[in-house]
Amino acid sequence: MLGNKVSDLTIDELRSIIRETVRQTLADLLSDPDEGLELQDEIEETLLHSIEAIRGGEPTFDASEVAEKPGLNW
Repeated sequence: MLGNKVSDLTIDELRSIIRETVRQTLADLLSDPDEGLELQDEIEETLLHSIEAIRGGEPTFDASEVAEKPGLNW
């Protein structure tokens, strides 16, 4: 398709190109850049502790509330 002009494409070919471009763009935007990486032990322990605390009934806080404490805008 190198050297082709959009005007040389059929409507179905153009739709196919647009569809593939949108699909690839969405896949890029929605993919996890950390997929396949391992958590550091200390991060995993912190996350597990946090999950246990929530399951144990400890309170949770909205991110905007947490951001307000040091004066950040969320």
